[in-house]
Order: sequence, then C-alpha cells, then structure tokens
Amino acid sequence: MNENAAVFSLSGNPELAKAIAKKLGTELSEVSIKHFPSGEIIVEPIKTVRGKQVFIIQPTCPPVNDNIFEVLIFIDALKRASAKEINLICPYFGYARQDRKAKPRQPITAALVAHLLTTAGVDRVVTVNLHAAQIQGFFSCLVDDLTAVPLLGSAILNSDTDLENTIVVSPDHGGVKRARDLAVSLGGHPIAIIDKRRQHNNEPEVMEIIGSVAGKDCFMIDDMIDTGRSAIIGAKALRAAGAKSVRIAAVHPVFSDPCYDLLKDKPFDEIIVTDSIPLPKRFSALKNIRVVSLASMLAECIERVIHNDPLSSVFEAYGKPENPIIEE
Repeated sequence: MNENAAVFSLSGNPELAKAIAKKLGTELSEVSIKHFPSGEIIVEPIKTVRGKQVFIIQPTCPPVNDNIFEVLIFIDALKRASAKEINLICPYFGYARQDRKAKPRQPITAALVAHLLTTAGVDRVVTVNLHAAQIQGFFSCLVDDLTAVPLLGSAILNSDTDLENTIVVSPDHGGVKRARDLAVSLGGHPIAIIDKRRQHNNEPEVMEIIGSVAGKDCFMIDDMIDTGRSAIIGAKALRAAGAKSVRIAAVHPVFSDPCYDLLKDKPFDEIIVTDSIPLPKRFSALKNIRVVSLASMLAECIERVIHNDPLSSVFEAYGKPENPIIEE
C-alpha cells in the first residue's frame, strides 16, 4: 500500500476494518473518538494527514445516527487537517430505504445524508448493494456501488450444498435482477418470484409464487434482513408450495428486533450474510448462520483507488468459484 495513504476505522465495524488493513498489509491509523455526557461527539486523527489519501471504514449501521455523525465530524476534521483526498468505505448505507416520497410530507432522508457527506467534504463513497442503485444520484461526489451477490454465490459454490435441484427465489418483484445475478453466479439456475403486497398495517402478504418450487431447494436472495418478518413469510409460503428446503442469502444483516426471536426457531435451513454490519453475539451462536467477509473485496477496491485502477472488475474477481472465501 502507498505510504501516502492512511486507513482509519471508526466505531461502525472495527473488526471488518482490521481485516481490511491486514489484507492491505498495513496498520490502521490512530483516531480519537470521544462521546461526551452531553451527547456530543468529537473525532480527530492522532497524527498528521496533510497531503494524504485517506480511507475511512464506517458502515452507517445501528446506532445509525451516532455512526453518521461520527463520520461527518471526522470528515470535517480531515478536511481542516489538509488531507489530500477523503474516501469513505461505507459497506452499509443507513437510511437507504428512505429514498423517495412514498406519501405526501415525507422526507427523502437518503438524499439528506448524501448531501451532508458531500458538504462535509468527502471526495468518494464506496458502498455495497445500496437498497436502490438510484441513490448514487443523490451524491455530488464520486460513488462506487459494489455488489456482493457474486461473492455470496461463490460462497455457496464453495460449500457442501448440493445445487443440482436449486431454484433462486426473489422475495419480491424489486429483487428480480438480484436473483438473476445470483442464479448466474451459481451456474444458470432458474428463478422464482414471490408476489407480495403490503396490507394497511404495512405487514407483507404473499399473493402467489411465480414459478414452480415444488420439490426444489430454494435459495432466497435479498439485499438485507431487518426484522426478518418479510423473509419468514416468504419462507413459509415456499414451504407451503412444496419446497424441499429454504435457504436465504442477504448482504446486510441488520437484524433488528424481533429478528432473533423469529430466526432462532430455524425457519431457514441456512442463512448466509456478509460482515458489512457486525453480527451480534446472540446471532453468532445460531448454528445455521454463516458469515462471508467483504474484507478482500474492499481491500482490493482501496488498492485500486490508490493506484487509479478501474473498480469495475472488483466484484467479478471475488465472485469466481476458484477464489477463496474468507469467513468469520
């Protein structure tokens, strides 16, 4: 790694940051993070960053607001300390689901957060599987939205799972492209779609399953698992339609309550997620959860940014079956 580059970790996901630094063959630069009794935060680099190309590892996962403010304050500190270039590696982008006005008088908070980051002084944002790719348009800086779907596909291919009878399932119409991408990564399997709608209380309801899943090993694919309600309703519908087994792969393990209570009864034969968000200990204890690390992919991305190489082939390189998958 270039000596004029520095990698910092904030509070969002220090373990992923350490793994990325190890892949880069460097140490994380020192940073001071203080939370005062008043609730205010101050974040500052310990050593000079003058003229340096800086990389901040910080997913804006829960506690979302604290993590967003940490990175905003740190970007401001770096800018005032004469950093040459500020790159935010944000594997999970909080507020991404507030990307439009679904009804009158609603905010578009994803745009607000993007504006705050660019106003603070960030030069580039690298993220993984934005909830909606159009969110890239909210930024006035450089944005690279990588995908971990081929990485998840590679992890599945390198497991002992028998894929001969597999069908890939999109949990809704909006995730069809993601399902097709996973199907291609797995060698060209067919896909099915769960046709859902939201009831008046915002609870999902399955209308029908488009495609035959009877006797099939189903692999659902989604960008995130939050409360888990929607995923479990989909799993029940697949089993009711005759599915032999139901697994799920998701990029972001948000795992908000009551997700643990819903998943501990093992509605899925296997759950595969990435480490874009730190996995709470109680979820780590569940035997059917497997974590695939983004460290190699993000380290490769940082190296390419440093050397002005294109990023377009990063996710493809780490989606190939012959490449090793790092798990935690």
